[in-house]
Amino acid sequence: MEINSITKKLLFNTVRVDTVMDDGSEASGTAFVINHTHSRGTTTFIVTNRHLVEGVRQGGLVFTQKRGGQPLFGQRFQLNIDDFPHAWFMHPDAEVDLAIVPMRPLEQAARDQGVELYYHAIDSRLAPDAATQRALDALEDILFVGYPNGVWDQTNLMPILRRGTTATPMALDFEGRKEFLIDAAVYPGSSGSPVFIYQPETGRATQTVGKKFLFAGVIAAVFFREETNQLVPVPVPGNIQGTVMGSEMIDLGLVIKAQAVIDLINAYLEKWRD
Repeated sequence: MEINSITKKLLFNTVRVDTVMDDGSEASGTAFVINHTHSRGTTTFIVTNRHLVEGVRQGGLVFTQKRGGQPLFGQRFQLNIDDFPHAWFMHPDAEVDLAIVPMRPLEQAARDQGVELYYHAIDSRLAPDAATQRALDALEDILFVGYPNGVWDQTNLMPILRRGTTATPMALDFEGRKEFLIDAAVYPGSSGSPVFIYQPETGRATQTVGKKFLFAGVIAAVFFREETNQLVPVPVPGNIQGTVMGSEMIDLGLVIKAQAVIDLINAYLEKWRD
């Protein structure tokens, strides 16, 4: 398979997160790779949800290996990170469910083991600014990538591509926070999935540039209907056992806007600047 389209590249944007929790249970989730250009150059980060890295005893990131600039389909490399929770830089606002880790030391750790990592980072400049958000319709097609219920193509190491629509306008902050809702089935394992506004040119499925392609945000929570018929957002669990007992999951996901990711990266760069 040639990696010659946006959606094919997105298959290599995500990284599977496999963890063992403090209670011994196993969980999985999604992370993704992003490039951010700033005054001192361009830095690459891995982004996921805070709740996927807190309370973790052991954690690792699963990559596809690279040779000659091409992916080695099915050639898995799991990079286990010592002291997993403390390797991540959390958003300074504890209410924002985001965490990042710089890519460079991870790539170096892989090279020290004779492994090159294959991935496609998205550009943070794809995040829509306020004017772009205002120009978007209330209902937009979205695409997200991840490992719902831990499902993936284990033979080829491929994540799952899924579609839906926005459920609230991106121009508005849902409940006053940098978030919006999507109408899509969000299952355990989808935590940390990147969400994109995506509308390809009609009849040109192999094109490299879509009519609309924007980095919209990161899945963080799903809405449950409780026995009292109240709807409550709950962080997307990393395993089925983490779902809320006596509650029904409905097809509404909570997405943290991309600007919050940029804010987190800038906070990291400010802390570690020379």
